[in-house]
Amino acid sequence: MNAHEIVSAEEWQVRVDLAAAYRLVSIYGWDDLVFTHISARVPGPEHHFLINPYGMMFEEITASSLVKVDLEGRIVMESDYHINPAGFTIHSAVHAAREDALCVMHLHTDCGIAVSAQKEGLLPISQQSLFVLASLGYHDYEGLALNDEEKPRLVTDLGNKTFLILRNHGLLTVGHTVADAFLSMFLLERACRIQILAQSGGKELIRIPDSILAQIPAQEMVVTKGGPGRLVWPGLLRKLDRLGADYKN
Repeated sequence: MNAHEIVSAEEWQVRVDLAAAYRLVSIYGWDDLVFTHISARVPGPEHHFLINPYGMMFEEITASSLVKVDLEGRIVMESDYHINPAGFTIHSAVHAAREDALCVMHLHTDCGIAVSAQKEGLLPISQQSLFVLASLGYHDYEGLALNDEEKPRLVTDLGNKTFLILRNHGLLTVGHTVADAFLSMFLLERACRIQILAQSGGKELIRIPDSILAQIPAQEMVVTKGGPGRLVWPGLLRKLDRLGADYKN
């Protein structure tokens, strides 16, 4: 089924952006076979969302293959595919609590999990880490994300923040757009990777003072002109197009 023929232009654009995000996650080596998810809200009054078809590799996902579900994970538009309802548990909790979280990205990257297992979490040792630390929460591990009773605790730990480190589990970012959520994940994953590399040197690390951290939110608005995702997303799409644009199908 080609969803392009039956959905609104606004939904189709979200589908293309979300499929692009899945492909980019694969390109950057952040995927975990089929076991993580990126979800995006469909424009309109209904609380409907797009998520990956379960069992499909991120490098295979197209705009038409994305599955439309409601907040309970029930499929609401005919599809050739099915989803992992358990995989939507985290996403549905965040989408229900945060109207501004139109895209939720959850990944199991090696460096992200490594930092999530450290008692101190993310350290202020790089410029990249400062952007994250300005809006970062932590959520303790409670086992596989199958229990609806965990949702309120996860939502509380995220609060109004952009970044969440899931202890012993992985990383999560939210954004008003797919582009914003992706760029936030790029920063979070890179900050974690830099930390693991720095720690591997075996020497004492230099921490950036809190006084500098406090300046970061205002400085970020200046550097990104108030819209970081908007700045980088067109270039990322051009990158994908050079590699082959079938994600738009």
